[in-house]
Amino acid sequence: MESQTNELHHPLLEPVPDSAASNGGSVELEMVLSDTETPLIRRLAAASRIELNLLYKLAAPAVMVYLINNAMSISTRIFSGQLGNLELAAASLGNQGIQLFAYGLMLGMGSAVETLCGQAFGARKYDMLGVYLQRSAIVLLVTAIPITIIYIFSKPILILLGQSPSMASAAALFVYGLIPQVFAYAINFPIQKFLQAQSIVAPSAYISAGTLVVHMILSWIMVYKLGLGLLGASLTLSLSWWIIVVGQFVYILTSPRCRATWTGFNSKAFGGLLEFVKFSSGSAVMLCLETWYFQILVLIAGLLENPELALDALSVCMGVNGLLFMVSVGFNAAASVRVGNELGAGNPKAAAFSVLTVTTVSFLIALVEGMIVLSVRHVLSYAFTSGETVANAVSDLCPLLAITIILNGIQPVLSGVAVGCGWQAYVAYVNVGCYYIVGIPLGFLLGFHFKLGVKGIWSGMIGGTGMQTFILLWSTFRTDWNKEVEKTNKRLVKWEANKETILKE
Repeated sequence: MESQTNELHHPLLEPVPDSAASNGGSVELEMVLSDTETPLIRRLAAASRIELNLLYKLAAPAVMVYLINNAMSISTRIFSGQLGNLELAAASLGNQGIQLFAYGLMLGMGSAVETLCGQAFGARKYDMLGVYLQRSAIVLLVTAIPITIIYIFSKPILILLGQSPSMASAAALFVYGLIPQVFAYAINFPIQKFLQAQSIVAPSAYISAGTLVVHMILSWIMVYKLGLGLLGASLTLSLSWWIIVVGQFVYILTSPRCRATWTGFNSKAFGGLLEFVKFSSGSAVMLCLETWYFQILVLIAGLLENPELALDALSVCMGVNGLLFMVSVGFNAAASVRVGNELGAGNPKAAAFSVLTVTTVSFLIALVEGMIVLSVRHVLSYAFTSGETVANAVSDLCPLLAITIILNGIQPVLSGVAVGCGWQAYVAYVNVGCYYIVGIPLGFLLGFHFKLGVKGIWSGMIGGTGMQTFILLWSTFRTDWNKEVEKTNKRLVKWEANKETILKE
């Protein structure tokens, strides 16, 4: 990222180049923002109408996709929680302590497709999208193998991290059923990013909605009718993810909208894998550091004096936070697509305005969500478990939950901007400093030294999130979007050159 050193060179004030026209980018928005003869207020009003219309078409179905997918995970924990408090704590530990490791790694590596496909689509290099999709799937399938080994040895890993043998055993049983889900992730995330880069989001929402219905029915049969308990619940979740993968791939094969970007399986996908791994690694580290941050919160809570109560209360709060976080993740996807498309199309002003709009909208929605959570704090836990003790503990944690939700209205969107621009390595460094050098040590200090328990741990980690959000806001505000367009063009030329080299070979 480059700092803006002269206000006269701000992308909203400079003339639009004649070549800034392409699919994915909005030439109309760029022209409106460049029309210096129109009063500023009228320009901003017209630009807002254009951008909100584009954002709604992307964000609304994307939010639905992530909400529905997360609802499957939450419903699995609800089914587990009805078996007893130990099962709820075990499902929470298995999900937050182990499964999120794979989710963060796979989604992060899949985000490389989001950057490359978004910018290539904006630049009308359609044939490159299918190659990126296949290359990413190959890399992620290979990555799934060592992750599977971690799943297999989840019980001794959890015991090594300080969990009780009974809790580790129950959580490991839940995790074993999630092994097929890892390989579903490896294919789903590249497909998902491939479609999102083309602003094809609604079909994924329909597929996920249908799968959720099937998931609920199968979970009820597996857990209660067949009596398979925790293992049945997690196996059903894995099966549901594979249904989504198959549904989306069938759509790609049959839809006219993907004819230009999907031309069949191609041997070129096996070339340039090392370069792709390097680029994917930056995305993976960026997102993993974020995902693992709250995963560590759950693991640390398991070290408290009353770990079962702490994990039950955190399970409820993290479940609610995870569900509402999907709204922000939907805006994250929309921000990544919009910024990537506009940069690929050579529209710096439109890219800058997209960032401003999506961040504002996401923050306002998060503010409303936080207020709603506070208003229902006393009854929130009964959707997960009937215990009054857990309900009181959840109510006590809700103010921290509300603050986290509000911060999540900004931070994920800025991460989406980073993905759209290809800033993953920079954000990874920011995450290391804010999360692991500030947030976690501060949480330990408040939670154990000052005896504030889970509230202290969470408060310290909120401090790290707040610092990271402020740094990303400042960095984004100072970005020179004209130079980002130049970097995007160089990146696309580089990857196009890689493709041509493979063709010669």
